[in-house]
Amino acid sequence: MKVDILNTEGKPTGRSIELSDEVFGIEPNEHVVYLAVKQYLANQRQGTHKAKERGEVKGSRHKLKRQKGTGTARAGDIKNPLFRGGGRVFGPRPRNYSLKLNKKVKRLARKSVLSDRAKNDRLIVIEDFSFDAPKTKAYQSILGNLGVAGQKSMLVLPEMDKNVYLSGRNIPKVYIRRAADLNAYDLLNGGKIIISESAVEQLNALA
Repeated sequence: MKVDILNTEGKPTGRSIELSDEVFGIEPNEHVVYLAVKQYLANQRQGTHKAKERGEVKGSRHKLKRQKGTGTARAGDIKNPLFRGGGRVFGPRPRNYSLKLNKKVKRLARKSVLSDRAKNDRLIVIEDFSFDAPKTKAYQSILGNLGVAGQKSMLVLPEMDKNVYLSGRNIPKVYIRRAADLNAYDLLNGGKIIISESAVEQLNALA
């Protein structure tokens, strides 16, 4: 699959680049994408939630009143979960939510999303560019030239460029990622995918 390379003004450069059919032309596997996204979101959870249970709250173990003859329900100590300030019944405890997923499955999920984006014209290849200094207006101008201003977009670079990153990090709904760090969730959440010319070569090597 050949795609035209655009310049920073959004116009064709007259050159094209080959997108590997093994990465950008496969039949998307929706279930594998689901598994990859599920793993990514699960691994973001800290799992540090904790509530004090009956044996952990502060209070006396003394029985509050006699068992019978009071006319009210029987009760044990002040730490009873039914009382205000008592322990919580089956409260949350710290746990690890991370899931394991095979590398080949995650690789297939990444290819599936890239193929879907290429098939539905949600992928743009742009020539390599850089800034001498962080320039947010210059980055916004490039997005406008590409027709994605105000929309979700993700720029994929071969290596992280500090000036380009600083130029785009304050713009809402704009993401910048390294090609080596891409995952299915980022690609799905990134909106329009803008790939630099050099990054395409790295993605083609994923096959």
